[in-house]
Parts: sequence; C-alpha cells; structure tokens
Amino acid sequence: MAENNKDIAVSFLTLASSGEVHEAYSKFVGEGFKHHNPFFEGSAAALSAGMEENARQNPDKVFEVKRVIGEGDFVAVHSYVQQKPDDLGAAVAHFFRFEDGKIVELWDIGQPIPKESLNQHGMF
Repeated sequence: MAENNKDIAVSFLTLASSGEVHEAYSKFVGEGFKHHNPFFEGSAAALSAGMEENARQNPDKVFEVKRVIGEGDFVAVHSYVQQKPDDLGAAVAHFFRFEDGKIVELWDIGQPIPKESLNQHGMF
C-alpha cells in the first residue's frame, strides 16, 4: 500500500534527522526539488549536504513530531528539535509540496525555545 503524503513527510524528516539523509532523499524527493532555506543554495544537493553535516555535528539530535496536517499536495509538520543534550531545542515547522507522491518543494521555519517564556501555554 502506498504511503500518503503525511506519512512520507514524517518519514523523510525522521530519516534525515537520524542521519539517514541519503536514504531520505533517494526514497522521497522528486525531480526538480527546490527548497526555501535561506542558509543554503536552493538545490536538493545543497540542502542534503547541509543536513548531512548537521547530522555529523549533532549525532544525539532529538526529533519529535507534535502534529501533522495535510491537504491535497501540501503537508505541514510541527515538531520539536533538540540539536545537543544541553540545548533547550526549538519548535520547527516544515511545509512540503508534493507531486506524484514525491517531495518537490520544502520550506522550514524554526523558533528557539527561550529559557523563560511569558506564555503560560508553552510552544507546543
């Protein structure tokens, strides 16, 4: 049975965050992929190289999906990411666009978790 777009998005992020970047890209990324991360050139090769370097630098990274929303060819994943054990982590949102069951476009936005927050509801 084919995976739905929400499952593909979560599988991609889970593999990539655990250091299996090449597998994530080979299984789930489609032709003409582009991304909107301002810290890397807009190609799949540039972003995957950055993800691989991040995995090498942060082998104990924590990645926890909090919620997933999908509609048609678009999926949003809200997650908690902690790069290092002494890091408070960040709330991260990834937005995916799919064509024919493959990821063809990706946006990612992160917000560091502050030591103190005025918001009693927290970030999740």
